[in-house]
Amino acid sequence: MKKLVSIAICLAIFQLALAQTPAEKQKIETIIKQMTLEEKVGQMTEVTLAVVAKGGGGNQDGSLDPAALKKAINDYKVGSILNTTAHALSVDTWRNMMTEIQDETKNTRLKIPVIYGLDAIHGQTYTLNSTLFPQNIAMAATRNTELVASAAKVTANELRASGVRWNFAPVLDCGRQPLWSRFPETYGEDVFIGTTMGAAGIKAYEEDGLKNITAVASCMKHYLGYSASRTGKDRTPIYMPEIEMREYYLPQFREAVKAGSSSIMINSSEINGEPVHASKYLLTDVLRTELGFKGLIVTDWEDIKRLNDRHNVAASPREAVAMAINAGIDMSMVPNDFSFYDLLLEAVKNKEVPMSRIDDAVRRILTLKMKVGLFDNPYPEDAAVANFGKPAYQALALDAAREAMTLLKNDNKVLPLSKNTKVLVAGPGAQSISAMNGCWSYTWQGNQEEWYPADSKTILQTITEKVGAANIVTTTGKGFDNVVNFDASQLKKAAANVDVIILCLGENAYAESPGNTTELALPEEQLQLAQAAALTGKPVILVLTEGRPRFITSIAPAMKGILMAYWSGKKTAEAIADVLFGDYNPNGILPFSYPRSMGEMVLYDRKPTEDVREVFNDNIKTGYMPLFPFGWGLSYTSFEYSDITLSNTILKGEENLTVSVTVKNTGAIDGKHTVELYSHDLFASITPNMQRLRAFKKITLKAGESQQVSFTINKNDLAFVNAQLKTVTEPGDFELMIGTKKARFTYAQ
Repeated sequence: MKKLVSIAICLAIFQLALAQTPAEKQKIETIIKQMTLEEKVGQMTEVTLAVVAKGGGGNQDGSLDPAALKKAINDYKVGSILNTTAHALSVDTWRNMMTEIQDETKNTRLKIPVIYGLDAIHGQTYTLNSTLFPQNIAMAATRNTELVASAAKVTANELRASGVRWNFAPVLDCGRQPLWSRFPETYGEDVFIGTTMGAAGIKAYEEDGLKNITAVASCMKHYLGYSASRTGKDRTPIYMPEIEMREYYLPQFREAVKAGSSSIMINSSEINGEPVHASKYLLTDVLRTELGFKGLIVTDWEDIKRLNDRHNVAASPREAVAMAINAGIDMSMVPNDFSFYDLLLEAVKNKEVPMSRIDDAVRRILTLKMKVGLFDNPYPEDAAVANFGKPAYQALALDAAREAMTLLKNDNKVLPLSKNTKVLVAGPGAQSISAMNGCWSYTWQGNQEEWYPADSKTILQTITEKVGAANIVTTTGKGFDNVVNFDASQLKKAAANVDVIILCLGENAYAESPGNTTELALPEEQLQLAQAAALTGKPVILVLTEGRPRFITSIAPAMKGILMAYWSGKKTAEAIADVLFGDYNPNGILPFSYPRSMGEMVLYDRKPTEDVREVFNDNIKTGYMPLFPFGWGLSYTSFEYSDITLSNTILKGEENLTVSVTVKNTGAIDGKHTVELYSHDLFASITPNMQRLRAFKKITLKAGESQQVSFTINKNDLAFVNAQLKTVTEPGDFELMIGTKKARFTYAQ
């Protein structure tokens, strides 16, 4: 473990060295020596745009209040601003606003530029007409890291065009609690997918060099374990043994640090009673020392205040500030006032926070500003504008949405539908743009459709384009919550003269706490609509646009086809129609286990004791019975695997093992297919998982074509966290699985 820690630290130092020249380091040290305490504390202060905008949070046009801006920049020496006000703004508005902010910094003594941050979670959230890609949960269904990287490149381009150089993304939380309202922002329940796709996104954001107009600083979040809420509600307590934390929630951040992420945002909640914002162990001992992270640590929204007024671990607001800064926080997302500034000044003057901690934080902040080129030119770059809104971005968004589409059921090959089919399009999702995009889509919640691009299409529109208006009947109105969408009697009447019903159910957009739910089942009015559709006797195709798995167990048997569309961004409707009518062969696979009921919330990488149910001492393997298992996804063609071949049946020490299988497209049409490699440690000092995903590879095969797929693994791919909290690989027998094929080998030290 010590060796791994030292390697991580060396790598992080090397990455930092690459980002900074000796001259830049010297410049930062010179600035720090010149700074007053007030200027340093100001750099550590981040406020939201509403603080400096005309009209505050209700501002509609991005106009700034000169007096408020002067107060923030000159009086409080604020180092960072974030967020938008009411909604997304145009590229020109953003650029004008950034220019006005940076102009004000020129009036300060040291002229230190402001760094601006936005949550561009699945595309540039807050710029009008930006390109929105599938949410992370849908990207995970593609099993295509190249798509993740390409989408991140576009997001970086459109952020930079807007004058923004800091992106509060990607989300690396592991989605193992589907009740959690931020589940759609995760890459699902598997550690390896989150680790792989998260690192791919980070590299894509930053690898061009942060001074380049095609790159932005990334911010991995939310460190650590945020998604493991006991109740599933946002910002609620987490109770987690450290062995679980290190096995399922830390690897993504370890890999993100190696990938070179410039900053990190902290979990708003508490773990085992200790708020993460106050945990010196997690922020300094683990993140800084063990993982070797050298970048900027920023809080989430208002979270230092909450140490006092919500978590109640600090007896006063000032104690909360001192507690967080001493634990390792560098910048406070205050964000609605200047209280942090005043309180931190008091804390330093009262010797509750050492100057060394202040200088350390400011050094990291200035380093990030230096890395992104703000000291060279703080203004929006003219050349970056040409990188906004390119037609190729829409093609990429369509590719990503198509690859996300996951066909869960296809009874008697009801799909694809003929384009001569007479179709009834029903359900609340049929004419809802927001229900296909979800959170962080032109507004925080994503549910205000007036801010979406004018050329955004609904599912009804794209299906009509496929079959012609003469073949379409609908019982729907615009907007997810329109009451006409839930009229079962009208659906029954309209179904009389059609061949098939396409029923669009799911969730409207939500973000964070407003998405909290007490029930994972679809709302009763949606279930009643599905039951009414089934009772017509016409084949029903269920299309789900949702950010997390909502229970459909009671209606699934009556559905002839089920397509999981997730929240797949701007081109969701086009992708849905392409799959339903055979213009695209679906190849998405589930990044989570689709649960059957609240009493069956078992994950794919379950333990043996979860897999087996004892009934009168009979061991029955019914513990893992989701409605649809992790990795499930149908195609319009079929694929066949050969037996697995191994380069050796014994893996020794540091050697590699090559695992190969031949895949054949045995169907009549071309198709993409994801080959997944799982491992099972037969016996270990810690109860082993029944299976763990270790590698995946997506391939394209023409009808009748075969291809050999090989994976190379070593002992590190088989490792787990033991009782001493060390990551180890123990000698013994392992089973490898690809599809239904299995092969065994022995690991020997």
